[in-house]
Amino acid sequence: MVPRYARPQMTALWEPEARFKIWFEIEAHATEKLGELGVVPPSAAKALWDWWATNPAIDVPAIDAIEAVTKHDVIAFLTWVAEQVGDEARFMHQGMTSSDVLDTCLAVQLARAADILIDDLDKLLEVIKRRAFEHKLTPTIGRSHGIHAEPVTFGLKMAEAYAEFSRCKTRLIAAREEVATCAISGAVGTFANIDPRVEEHVAEKLGLAIEPVSTQVIPRDRHAMFFATLGVIASSIERLAVEVRHLQRTEVLEAEEYFSPGQKGSSAMPHKRNPVLTENLTGLARMVRSYAMPAMENVALWHERDISHSSVERYIGPDATITLDFALGRLTGVIDKLLVYPERMMKNLDKMGGLVHSQRVLLALTQAGVSREDSYRYVQRNAMKVWESDGQLSLMELLKADEDVAAALSAQEIEDKFNLDYHFRQVDTIFRRVFGEA
Repeated sequence: MVPRYARPQMTALWEPEARFKIWFEIEAHATEKLGELGVVPPSAAKALWDWWATNPAIDVPAIDAIEAVTKHDVIAFLTWVAEQVGDEARFMHQGMTSSDVLDTCLAVQLARAADILIDDLDKLLEVIKRRAFEHKLTPTIGRSHGIHAEPVTFGLKMAEAYAEFSRCKTRLIAAREEVATCAISGAVGTFANIDPRVEEHVAEKLGLAIEPVSTQVIPRDRHAMFFATLGVIASSIERLAVEVRHLQRTEVLEAEEYFSPGQKGSSAMPHKRNPVLTENLTGLARMVRSYAMPAMENVALWHERDISHSSVERYIGPDATITLDFALGRLTGVIDKLLVYPERMMKNLDKMGGLVHSQRVLLALTQAGVSREDSYRYVQRNAMKVWESDGQLSLMELLKADEDVAAALSAQEIEDKFNLDYHFRQVDTIFRRVFGEA
């Protein structure tokens, strides 16, 4: 985790003190149920909860010092708690294995991280929707292969992003549900020394589902799907960031990141206004995606478990969620303050002498009885003249002067095909599909 790309709420979730608090809750809830079942004295859980009610500080350095000797983090934690609680603490961890604590804790952390990310997505969606309706009918050129294609609106670009991030939210909700799973099933998942009702109790208290069949650990396909979902969200962030970066290029300049008073773009060139935030988002997306692969490689553990996944998850759990949280917040700010230039959009749209209307003429010719092959040839030969003139010639005027075209279409019919508003007739339909309103 790089502090530069972190926000406090998500970071706090992964701090050692937060982790140890979850460990304690797991152990205390398990002891509580064991007491109800008569396996341990009910006074054991009471002693734990009474101590917890004093809101004690978790002495992370003390636990670390114990671990330096034991070389085992869960044992170090249990030893420290026993020192605080006293004799009743000996009933903690009855019939449990370390992974019962570690895996259930990780499930809690990932579920809580997902909740933060879902809230991030909601905020982003709200901003994108506002900008979409603001520019619902702002004409701009649509590009395929980076080349002028046909007119769209900037609002449609935003609507497209809204739909994509809505899908991201749906996937994340599903991934959260899948990973929010508890296992308190003992050394190899057989409940040999602990009652399954303990697992059910802990799961209920922590808001988790139970793992139907665990080994020593919860199966890692659940985690792989979670981190893969984060990778997809990162890719969607990058897609919108790259769109902004291209629109900010000097030759295009249809939109750009907000440039704050006093901001500098280059140490050498005072004139520079660079898309640094969206470039940064492109890089952060690469990092989040990179965490998906090791998560997938964690799936194939040996037999009932090996520990090869542990070091990986200590990295990717915090890093992926903290980085994605930051990236979503940054993207929200970029779109919220994005400077949009409708006049430049129109200038670019008109740059190529009406080429963007070529398909309408093609279709009109076919409807007038000309074969598709000839229609294409008539329009293309004139379009290439406009292209080669860098838009100085007018496609409309060339078509009017073309004998083959004029034989099929009147001058007025040709002019009618160059109506910009024609391309936006279905914008309301698309908006209703995306937003449920137009």
